[in-house]
Amino acid sequence: MPSPVLTLSASAKINLWLRVTGKRADGYHEVETRLCPISLADEISLSKRTDKAVNLTCSDATVPTDESNLVLRALRAYESATGSRSGWDIHLEKRIPHGAGLGGGSSDAAAMLRGLNELGASPLSKAELIELAAALGSDVPFFLHETVCDATGRGEKVQPVEFPWRLPLVLIKPSFSISTPWAYNHWAESRELPGVLYAPQLCEWGNLVNDLERPVFEKWALLPTLKTWLLDQPESRAALMSGSGSTIFAIARSGADAAALAERAKVFCGETTWVQVAETL
Repeated sequence: MPSPVLTLSASAKINLWLRVTGKRADGYHEVETRLCPISLADEISLSKRTDKAVNLTCSDATVPTDESNLVLRALRAYESATGSRSGWDIHLEKRIPHGAGLGGGSSDAAAMLRGLNELGASPLSKAELIELAAALGSDVPFFLHETVCDATGRGEKVQPVEFPWRLPLVLIKPSFSISTPWAYNHWAESRELPGVLYAPQLCEWGNLVNDLERPVFEKWALLPTLKTWLLDQPESRAALMSGSGSTIFAIARSGADAAALAERAKVFCGETTWVQVAETL
């Protein structure tokens, strides 16, 4: 691959809270959520080609590199909006797990929109980019803001908020992924499991709660076990599922506590589980 003309960072996110308030006429659900970008990030390298071909490669062989990938969908949306077309070699270095509730695909799409607009001398306004982003996916507009935001509607109505904290995190994702549509489609009829904490966890940065834990915990019994274990650890201030899962995160008391908790989590969960230390940005 030729030397990249631009390298883009695409941060993951956690949901500090996620309330589902009902189903909409369009089939989506109304939500109220706080989204925080975190230090874990994918990297996208763009290199210009001499022809009009587009070639996407990815470090993760399980990620599709055809036109279904959100990076290429973002490229096509940008081309359609601007009337421009160029050839690209694109490499996606994946560090955010797929199907984890961490927003990896949405962040990649937002980074691609930002990068193309930068290379094109910003022909699209921020509002126009957000409109393109909303058509790609509910979380994509959030990632264009690159700061902590509250989101409503189906998640596409985004408002940046003041957030003075940098929270040390431990992220834990089992080997399985969870479909976001599945989680929402099973929300209404789901029930709480006995002995599992679903109530809001009261913290100075907000009340941590995730309504999608109900359906997801019913089907994937490892996740409530993992959340309960994290809450029992002395280094944890709070623990919650991010988005529709399958990542469970703990907010640690300090960076040193996060590192210690991550090492213990690796032993508790076994080698097939992904464990990562990060922090909110």
